[in-house]
Amino acid sequence: MSAREAAEDRARAGAGGRVAAVDLGAKRIGVAFSDSGRSIASPWGTIERSGDAARDRRALVEVVREVEATTLVVGLPLSLSGDIGPAAKAALDEAAALRALLEPAGVSVETADERFTTVEAERALRAAGRTGKAARKVVDSAAAMVLLQAWLDNA
Repeated sequence: MSAREAAEDRARAGAGGRVAAVDLGAKRIGVAFSDSGRSIASPWGTIERSGDAARDRRALVEVVREVEATTLVVGLPLSLSGDIGPAAKAALDEAAALRALLEPAGVSVETADERFTTVEAERALRAAGRTGKAARKVVDSAAAMVLLQAWLDNA
């Protein structure tokens, strides 16, 4: 389903409530969330990868509950050509696993193109004077925020 089709589906369904978004990094999962009006994305923080996918998913489900999200957007790292490579396949698998956990609780799970979100986040952090270790600690959350803001703007 394209982003446009997803937005049209949400509009038809009258979907509302907060949205959470995740940037699935190898070491950390960046998390961001929206306001209830779905207009502004804010960083939540990161979840350190534990090495146990089920544990990481449970932690993410807790965050989704904490921020009272009704939708979770999972970043899809498509290749520059827009193809689904190994990283995007892994993100789709993770989205499916999260969907199985969240949809019974009434939380929809979608994917969204996340190409360039980390680059954009790094650029914004540099502009704000955050570099090196300080930037690395927050870049995943900032990337999730960039992803979510783009999703919100296109909804």
